[in-house]
Amino acid sequence: MAIIVNLDRQKNGGTKASLTRLLAIVEKDLSDTNDIILDRMHSEVELIPTLARHLIAAGGKRLRPVLTLGAAKLCGYEGDRAKKLAACVEFIHTATLLHDDVVDESDLRRGNETANVLWGNQASVLVGDFLFSRAFQLMVEDGSLEVLSILSNASAVIAEGEVMQLMNVG
Repeated sequence: MAIIVNLDRQKNGGTKASLTRLLAIVEKDLSDTNDIILDRMHSEVELIPTLARHLIAAGGKRLRPVLTLGAAKLCGYEGDRAKKLAACVEFIHTATLLHDDVVDESDLRRGNETANVLWGNQASVLVGDFLFSRAFQLMVEDGSLEVLSILSNASAVIAEGEVMQLMNVG
């Protein structure tokens, strides 16, 4: 059974829905998630954090971690698992952006030169792979086979979609 909620309350004289309230609810957890992201980007291989930081520091709304944290709050969860899983989701997203920029031969993302322009396609793909690996480490640390199943299946669907897109371009 599903419940449909009209988020556009402007029609009823209310204010237009936005992420502002959700961001306020998850603000502290999002800050902790960003700390986890920065910590887990670390590697002794200098190019990895440099390239990853380029993309992560470029901004973005962190919509996926916000939604992950918000869903946890909505379900009444108050522990730390959601923070690591939100970081995991952001790593998956960031890895796909790195790979996508290579496949699409993109020069710009959010107004900045893409990592593949600055460091080359090979470095971009390999750092994307590193971020996928970090995401899977976080999933394993969580200890839930259900979480591992959901997120690994989502990663496979994303990869299949990218391959389909590549096939349709030609």
